[in-house]
Amino acid sequence: MAKFSISKRLKSFTFAWRGIVSLVRNEHNAWIHCFAAIAVVAAGLALGISRGEWIAVTVCIAGVLAAEAFNTAIERLVDIVSPDYDRQAGAVKDMAAGAVLLAAIGAAVVGLLVFVPRIAAFF
Repeated sequence: MAKFSISKRLKSFTFAWRGIVSLVRNEHNAWIHCFAAIAVVAAGLALGISRGEWIAVTVCIAGVLAAEAFNTAIERLVDIVSPDYDRQAGAVKDMAAGAVLLAAIGAAVVGLLVFVPRIAAFF
């Protein structure tokens, strides 16, 4: 059994953080998701959403960003494994992109359920 090492655990967080920074720096779709997340957090603060709504919004933001990270990782790995066009490799990349779309649609539905009633109350 491997000996527990705090320094190894901390190093793993360093690698994870490096991946997050790379995602946000290099992926345009991640920029869009981050902008949307900032806008949603600002709207949540302005409209005073409840604790439960914050939980839902936070889970959605994390889910969409995680899906984007998985999609990016899968796309890069497929490009390494199959640098020439391959129909199956393309299908894998399409499915990964589809996962991001599904997460984003789910987040949009949650956003509508949380924010539309509050915005409608102003009118």
